[in-house]
Amino acid sequence: MHVKVLDDRVVERAKARGLDVLVYAPHFTRLPDARARAREYTDDELLVVPAREVFTGSWRDRRHILVVGLTDPVPDFITLDAALAECDRQDAAVLVPHPGLLNVSLGLDDVVRHRNHIVGVERYNAKCFPWQNAAMGRVVRETSLPAFGSSYAHLRSTVGEAWTAFETAIDDETDLVRALKTAAPRRVMHRSGLSHRLRGAVEFAHLGYENSWGKVDRLLLSGMEPTHPDHIAYRGRFEDSAVY
Repeated sequence: MHVKVLDDRVVERAKARGLDVLVYAPHFTRLPDARARAREYTDDELLVVPAREVFTGSWRDRRHILVVGLTDPVPDFITLDAALAECDRQDAAVLVPHPGLLNVSLGLDDVVRHRNHIVGVERYNAKCFPWQNAAMGRVVRETSLPAFGSSYAHLRSTVGEAWTAFETAIDDETDLVRALKTAAPRRVMHRSGLSHRLRGAVEFAHLGYENSWGKVDRLLLSGMEPTHPDHIAYRGRFEDSAVY
């Protein structure tokens, strides 16, 4: 339900792990680019669905949402209310990834406040430690929202470590959006054992890079993000809701 990497090796691993669908939501990548890459790696054995993990708020006050089924691009660095309103306008499926993780996602109070916009909450994330996944489970239980699980793979080796098993067939993006929005029956599954825990620990360590040198590289060396609301691609539509 959520991977950040996509290439031949990722596809090979996904198929070897018995996956039918990957939701591909790379950081700071505009929807048309993610859609084109997803199409490139989709075949008769594996469907790749493009999505956006939208970074709402500023770097100091981030609230991430995972959105499947967008038809028009939505930038990062806009208010959460503006992002949710735009997702509603497009009738997309809004999910809460890694609730309560550090300062990068919605907490329980946020989910309760915005639950009318939300169709699912992550119950298990392969990147997270057991106590973090337990906290996510409490958000699911206390809100009674449908759950999902994902590898949240930023590294190829994590693909297939956690997944969501739907009881209905998912043959295209529309099927997945419908399953999410109608709370279709599903099970949250994950591997276990030492290798699973080690892969998760390596993934979590990668989070440290992302929030240190990776952030410096993006902010100071790379110029404007392609998903910044001031980017020409958004034609000024989000200037009133931009936080930068």
